[in-house]
Amino acid sequence: MKTKYLLFGGLVVASSLLSACSDFFDQDSDHVIFADDYELNKSSDTIYSLTGIMSKMQALGDRTVLLGEVRGDLVDVTNSANADLRELAQFDVSDGNRYNSPKDYYAVINNCNLYLSKADTAVRNSANKSLFIKEYAAVKAYRAWTYLQLALNYGKVPFYTKPITTKEQAEAKYPEKDIVDLCNTLVADIAPLAEVEMPGLGNIGITDSRMLYFPIYVLLGDLNLWAGNYKEAAMAYYKYITTANGSNSYFPITSRSVMWNGPEWVSIGDNWSNMFNSEIFTNDREIITMIAGDSIPSEGNYSQLRNIYNSSADNDYKVSLVPSESLKELSQRQVWCYLANNGRDTVYAPSNLTRNRAGDLRLVSCWRSYQSVYEGNTVTRQVVSKFLTRNIHVYRRATVYLRLAEALNRAGYPHFAYEILSEGVNNKVIERDVLPYCKTPADSAFVKSFNFPYSSNSGYIVLDAGAEHSYNTIGLHSRGCGQSQYNKYYLMPDDSTLSEKERLDYQIRKVEDMIVDEGALEFAFEGVRYYDLLRVALRRNDPSYLADRIYARRGAERISEVKSEIKADLTDRANWFLSWNGKLGIK
Repeated sequence: MKTKYLLFGGLVVASSLLSACSDFFDQDSDHVIFADDYELNKSSDTIYSLTGIMSKMQALGDRTVLLGEVRGDLVDVTNSANADLRELAQFDVSDGNRYNSPKDYYAVINNCNLYLSKADTAVRNSANKSLFIKEYAAVKAYRAWTYLQLALNYGKVPFYTKPITTKEQAEAKYPEKDIVDLCNTLVADIAPLAEVEMPGLGNIGITDSRMLYFPIYVLLGDLNLWAGNYKEAAMAYYKYITTANGSNSYFPITSRSVMWNGPEWVSIGDNWSNMFNSEIFTNDREIITMIAGDSIPSEGNYSQLRNIYNSSADNDYKVSLVPSESLKELSQRQVWCYLANNGRDTVYAPSNLTRNRAGDLRLVSCWRSYQSVYEGNTVTRQVVSKFLTRNIHVYRRATVYLRLAEALNRAGYPHFAYEILSEGVNNKVIERDVLPYCKTPADSAFVKSFNFPYSSNSGYIVLDAGAEHSYNTIGLHSRGCGQSQYNKYYLMPDDSTLSEKERLDYQIRKVEDMIVDEGALEFAFEGVRYYDLLRVALRRNDPSYLADRIYARRGAERISEVKSEIKADLTDRANWFLSWNGKLGIK
């Protein structure tokens, strides 16, 4: 297939209400990969162009993680970190920073726009089904996810859905959309395609291509969550869960966890951390979506996350990012417990265990730091097991469940959200611990629309201390803190002295705090934290929610030190977003 590369880039910049694309014009790049007269009406055409878009996505991989993590409160930069990482941590990002490159996002978007304008969805197969609808839906999902990343990082972005292939189009003005407006627009765009199956491209190299797509139901959940459409977000996440392994299938959270092997508090059993190395599409997969990375640095899209987080001879055993004191303190504040003596006793792990083994066990499971000798010198080695492969993980099974909890909580169902954290949910748990708190028939009907069936050997099976059967559903908090439903220090927040409305508002805010903490414990290092803080701070209209946590990344006693290093006032929401060349961003 002959491909003609056009010189007019598909990148746009913000000015006021309308923005031109000419400032993103890069004549040395191939932002558009098909000529104007090219039509996508053959299988080989759509496959080639779809994999071309996948290759454009690779440029977004590392920055997706780093923009979401370095600006948060769970990691700190070391003296070995490059200037670009240091700028992110200090909220002083220059136009030349390698992670501040909006043109890479618009390269993906413009290629998606061109594909969507050229793909002939009217072509039918012998069963009278659209031949290219799967690829068409996948490309719309790529575009929606990429636009969302742009908006989350820049606050307000120019929006266009037609391909830019001429200089005149590049110099035209395009409307800007903020996060909420953009999300609502994208929901309307992709919702009709939610039930379209993924393309069947098989393996691309050694990677199952099904791991490289963005499920539309998950995207609908995220878009609605950011837009404040909480019931719609919850239902979208739930629909993904019920269809992830096929129509009306099961997709339980699984029983993966990190457990003490006994009350001697010496050895740990761990079937949680090894899931980060499993990038195979199976029914019990943890990884849902990833961006593929190249296998060797010379190929151009080799992920540097391994070298940023892990020490090796390649970086002279000098890492760029380490866990923050804030993360260590949060982990240590948790309480690990389990049932003993056939469920008669609850045993709690001591709070004074050393070597980061007190509290939640996920941090010590995925992060190790120790001394060794390298070329005659003592060095500190670090291993973060979440970054041992060449690919960048975007969505996990736990992502869907935790965001389902967040959406349900904000929709007015904090007990439902709490059970996802504590015990895990099935229909029995919902009937026993959620439905009694529904105040209206409409609330009860909404809760009953979530169906998590179970039996003794199938469906969503929670731990039952009095039964002898395996289980596949636990609370998310139990992944690192034992059997959380029996933990007296991890109870549903409540204040019975308040009025009914005040009590519900109190529970929603407190459960939301638990959800945000759980996100830190489960997704530390993965690029989620900053966006979680941003979303809640915007929702509550409370800049201190984000600012106070980031200023305390080195602990409460060093807040003034961090404030002196951060170049921006984080109580000003304009400083939460990147800007580029004075034209993109909300400053």
